[in-house]
Amino acid sequence: MRFLDLLSMSVNNLRRRKLRTALTVLGVIIGVASVVIMVSLGIGLNQLMLEMYSSYGDMTTISVYSNSRYMDAASSDSEPMYLTDEVLEQFKHLDHVDGVSPMLSCYVLFKQGLYETTVDITGVSQEYLEKIPLGQGQIPEEGGPMKLIYGNCVIQWFRNSKTGEGYWETQKLPDVDFMNKPMFVIFDMDSYYQSQGGGENAPKPPKKYMIETAGVVEGGVDEYNSYAYSVYTEIEGLKAQLKQIFKKKPIPNQPTNKKGKPYPYFIYDNAVVFVDDMANVTEVQKVISDMGYQANSQMEWIEQSQQTYDIIQMVLGGIGAISLFVAAIGIANTMMMSIYERTKEIGVIKVLGCDMGNIRNMFLIESGFIGFMGGVIGLSISFAVSYAMNNFLGLGQAMMGVDGDISRIPLWLAASAVVFAVFVGMAAGFFPSLRAMKLSPLAAIRNE
Repeated sequence: MRFLDLLSMSVNNLRRRKLRTALTVLGVIIGVASVVIMVSLGIGLNQLMLEMYSSYGDMTTISVYSNSRYMDAASSDSEPMYLTDEVLEQFKHLDHVDGVSPMLSCYVLFKQGLYETTVDITGVSQEYLEKIPLGQGQIPEEGGPMKLIYGNCVIQWFRNSKTGEGYWETQKLPDVDFMNKPMFVIFDMDSYYQSQGGGENAPKPPKKYMIETAGVVEGGVDEYNSYAYSVYTEIEGLKAQLKQIFKKKPIPNQPTNKKGKPYPYFIYDNAVVFVDDMANVTEVQKVISDMGYQANSQMEWIEQSQQTYDIIQMVLGGIGAISLFVAAIGIANTMMMSIYERTKEIGVIKVLGCDMGNIRNMFLIESGFIGFMGGVIGLSISFAVSYAMNNFLGLGQAMMGVDGDISRIPLWLAASAVVFAVFVGMAAGFFPSLRAMKLSPLAAIRNE
């Protein structure tokens, strides 16, 4: 018997018992919708967690620090393990490393009109700068004069030099314009503080340098991102500026050797290692740690959170699977009742010489078709419920503090739900189909 004939017979048998078929399909609909919605919530929570961590920083980067950055070199018998250009070159040659950016900080005073603030300028590589999303301006050219990139929230720190009030006291943004007004920067903060002491012996205030603005990070003044409260510049330009300003004087925050003299090269506060893929971050981080340096990344928190959300997803999926299991019992019951009602029909088919496999397949197709109908309709309902949760309830913001969809149904989940519903239906109809095959033809024909 051809498959199309079996399919036609199966559909007609289901249509003859519309109410029973509808109730059985309803059970599958509820089961599939429950599974899909529960799993989609687990996926949504997991993705929202990743998006929340990604807002704190790139998930494929590792921050590296020297274990000796707080050591007193004069009291140490061994040479401290500083982060130098030579060390960073070693990092670059590690497997899965795409690049390395040194980070050099310099504490300065910004002045524009009546407003001023103290802040760290961080010198980074060109590769690092190119990852910063700008709302205004552009990334400064490598090797050019020193230019600054301001975080979108840095303006909050400026205070009126006469009143001492700023954004947090007045709730009004200071009259500071990064792009169109000159910014004066004082680098020699020690001399600046000494000059503020007053008195006849107070030194003259240090020189102010006018530093151009390259750009401002995208986002509003209250929108947090990993660059929002920092000021960046190209590191080679910062090095040149510091050498010019301090000349033979020790550069602030640069360590000295056992004799108290500065090193003839720059030592970095920390470094950022760029990894080719998020899956390789942990491996690279371990290698760097084994080299004797402190290394941390977002993956440490992500892996811990991932385990928690995997458990949540299993629990949610298990709750939905119970509904589908109940639906499978309903399908099995429907198929058994169908066999009892069609015993004589089965007997006639056997007497006519129909292959036993065709009888089995007929019942499997019926139960599979019930699963298919329930799967498709249940999936449609899942999409509708997911849309309502994402667009009307705002659960993503309420539960995770991140704007985004709390329920996400990827293509693989949608396809798997329908296939699984058909499989459950056919599995539930398997034993009833075996019973139909084992019926005695003569006993079945005599059955009333």
